[in-house]
Amino acid sequence: MYQKELEALRKSSRLRERMIYDENLLDLASNDYLGFAHMPKLLDRAYQQVQRSAAHAPKASQLVNGYHPIHREFEAYLCERNGFEAGIVVGSGFLANLSLLEALPRKGDLLILDREYHASGIVGSRLCGAKVCYFEHNDPKDLARILESEHYHRAIVAVEGVYSMEGDLCEREIFEVAEQFGALLVVDEAHSAGVLGEEFLGIFEHYGIIPKANHIKMGTLGKAFGSYGAYILATEEIVTFLQNRAKAIIYATAPSIFDIALAYEGMKYLQEHQKRYRTQRQENFTLCERVLGIKPQSAIVKIEIGESQRVIAMRDILLEWGILVGAIRPPTVKKAIIRLILRLHLDVEVLEGALWRVKEVTDG
Repeated sequence: MYQKELEALRKSSRLRERMIYDENLLDLASNDYLGFAHMPKLLDRAYQQVQRSAAHAPKASQLVNGYHPIHREFEAYLCERNGFEAGIVVGSGFLANLSLLEALPRKGDLLILDREYHASGIVGSRLCGAKVCYFEHNDPKDLARILESEHYHRAIVAVEGVYSMEGDLCEREIFEVAEQFGALLVVDEAHSAGVLGEEFLGIFEHYGIIPKANHIKMGTLGKAFGSYGAYILATEEIVTFLQNRAKAIIYATAPSIFDIALAYEGMKYLQEHQKRYRTQRQENFTLCERVLGIKPQSAIVKIEIGESQRVIAMRDILLEWGILVGAIRPPTVKKAIIRLILRLHLDVEVLEGALWRVKEVTDG
């Protein structure tokens, strides 16, 4: 039924496939920024935490009987660490974005997204009752222009702390524009929490911004924290509104108790070992600039290639050399890129050798 469509994708080198890669490859493709997905001690600690509970599965929606003491304890920990009033756990980052951008904008409101905002937010925006528009990527002046020219009851702005393909940071001035116009600011910290800041709390800490009533922080547990799931932090009023209006929260089984416990243990471990990870982060960033001539803003490094066929060929050469990188093609990005992740648990000498290999392939 879909043979012609699949053949068109194949011919344009855009066909996506699932692969199980050799575990011995040097992994520069995963969002496992801290290497927590390879730490059995965190798995053991999470197991012990869940084992102390009467139930090991959530059993129902959070609003029926699926809300577990581990959920509540984790939310309290997140609020204390990040300086927010209230929090709620969600099944995934996709569902968290869907929840926020489907539920918060109501009729008469204005939802404004960065043009490079994650696909989950785009899907959520199509389900809301508000007018939706986009501002030029990371451009606070264009955002201000829209907020100044449009009529609305409430304005909701959605940005990412670190953009997942480019690796660039949300401009600090965007926080100031949202404050100036009294707009709610949704900050997707999927790729910045566990990566940026003195204590790895993300973009708010990186810029020294104290959370305010108009701020909403969404973070995932499946990247830096080696688990699966997500959370939303905001005021008590907004969290209460979400648990009464967000369909992806109301009508979904509560998040996995074990996954929450695993992320919780990862966050506590990071809190205890911040100094070591800060040193490693700086070494990786310095190394990347020295070898590739790219000064990273985050753990994501983009090398623009252009053609999908060429980026696939480069990925395959690096695979033969034992190095796994991301070969990202349209429509995810406008032009095909090699995407590298400077994972913080890698030996510096091993990483350096891999970066020289990447340079050899991409410069050729």
